[in-house]
Amino acid sequence: MTRRFPRTETLIPDDLRAALIANGRASEEQEDFDPRPVVKLFTPDGSATWLITEAYEEPDGQLRMFGLCDLGLGSPELGYAMLSEIEEVRGGLGLPVERDCYFMSQYRLSHYTRMARHAGRIVT
Repeated sequence: MTRRFPRTETLIPDDLRAALIANGRASEEQEDFDPRPVVKLFTPDGSATWLITEAYEEPDGQLRMFGLCDLGLGSPELGYAMLSEIEEVRGGLGLPVERDCYFMSQYRLSHYTRMARHAGRIVT
């Protein structure tokens, strides 16, 4: 059985959470909204990666996020994921999902999506 390591820090700090929610509001108001990803999440001991552009607070307080999702199966896709579900994911060694603190988005989400579909995985 793989050991499950606990999370030691907040996955999405308040400043990034606010930026994601602001993008969520902008997405609802602008038809062709194509933001740059705000957050890159990944499994350090696996192949899952998420490039998150926006978020929405649900009535129950949970955070529903939108972005490019790659579970490491060769078919990255745009979609929604609940922060609470991502926080529960563990890689092969039991390590929790981490935020790439050094990620600086160079492109808009549509560009990352095209590159990922061509490569079969998220390329940053």
